[in-house]
Amino acid sequence: MYQENKSEIDQKGFSIINSVYTSEEIETIGKFIDAQNSSNPTFRKSEDLFAIRQFLKELPEIKSLVFNEKLKSVIKSIADENYFIVKSIYFDKPEKSNWFVAYHQDLTISVDKKEDIEGFGSWTSKHNQFAVQPTLDILENIFTIRIHLDETDENNGALKVIDESHSKNIYRPETIDWKIEKESFCNVEAGGIMIMKPLLLHGSNRTSNNKRRRVIHIEFSNKTLPKEINWSEFSEIWN
Repeated sequence: MYQENKSEIDQKGFSIINSVYTSEEIETIGKFIDAQNSSNPTFRKSEDLFAIRQFLKELPEIKSLVFNEKLKSVIKSIADENYFIVKSIYFDKPEKSNWFVAYHQDLTISVDKKEDIEGFGSWTSKHNQFAVQPTLDILENIFTIRIHLDETDENNGALKVIDESHSKNIYRPETIDWKIEKESFCNVEAGGIMIMKPLLLHGSNRTSNNKRRRVIHIEFSNKTLPKEINWSEFSEIWN
C-alpha cells in the first residue's frame, strides 16, 4: 500500500504521509501528554522547548494510541516484521520558540551501559542514559518516524533536509556542496508523519509564525547489538 513511500525513503532518505491520525486521535494523544507530571527527570521544560526522553518507556499507556492501525500498516509496508522500537522522544516547540537546529546526522543510539567495544565510540551520558556512535551498518538499518500533532511548515520549524544525503555515509555539514545538493522542507499536516533515515542531513529553522509544533520521534531497528550492551528502550511494535 505504501510501496511508493518505501521507494522514496530508499532513494531520497525521507517520505511524508498525511492523514495517518484523525483529529480526534491527535487531540486524545495531546491531552494525555498534557496531563503528565513534568517534574520527572526525563522531562525537559523551558521557554523554548518541552521534551520527554524515553517517551514510550515513561508513558507506556500511550503506546496503543500512537500505534494505531494506520501506523502499523505503514511500518509493515516499509519494513520487515523483525523491526522493533529502539528510541522515542516527544518534542514541543511552543509558539514563541526560537529553537534553531543546525544541519546534522543522527549518529548515536541509546544503550543501557558503557562498554569498550570495537567500532563503538563518542560515548556520552545524560540522566543515566548512554549514547554511542555505533558501526555504520547499524545506523544504515535504522529508520525514524516523526508523528506531527500540529501542522508544520518552514515557518514553525519543519525539518529541512538534504535529499539523498543518507547514502553518503558520514557527511559533515561543513562540507555540503550547495552547488549540487538539493534542500527540501518537510511540511507535514497535523496527523501526518515523516519517515526518514538517521544519516539524512537535517535541521530546522526558528519559528516565525507563532504556531506550536509538537512531534513524537520514534526510531526503529532490526539489528542485534554486541552482547555487552542492549538497546535501552527496546520494545516490540506489535505487542
